Amino acid sequence: MSEAAEVIRSARIRSGLTQAQLAERLRTSQSAVARLERPGANPTVATLRRALAAADHGLKLDARPRPPSVDLPQLLRHMRMTPAERLAAHEAAYDNMRAMLAGSAGHG
Repeated sequence: MSEAAEVIRSARIRSGLTQAQLAERLRTSQSAVARLERPGANPTVATLRRALAAADHGLKLDARPRPPSVDLPQLLRHMRMTPAERLAAHEAAYDNMRAMLAGSAGHG
């Protein structure tokens, strides 16, 4: 179930409403409410806000920064290295990977 669909469904249930009762408040059909609560539903923010208001709930949006997609401390450590240190670190990682693969090949 989509997050929006779950929010609408949960609000309706917490308010003690059936789909038909929520539909009546929204001046729409029960099947339209069922579509809003269906997995994969992707209502607009306006529709979501309207459905929640009809179920005596409000909508609060919260924007949060995404976590970085890179390991920042590791990146900074590598940037502080000299080119020779970086090369040595990559060669060591390569050697470790080859040793791991050689070990797993013997167990397969």
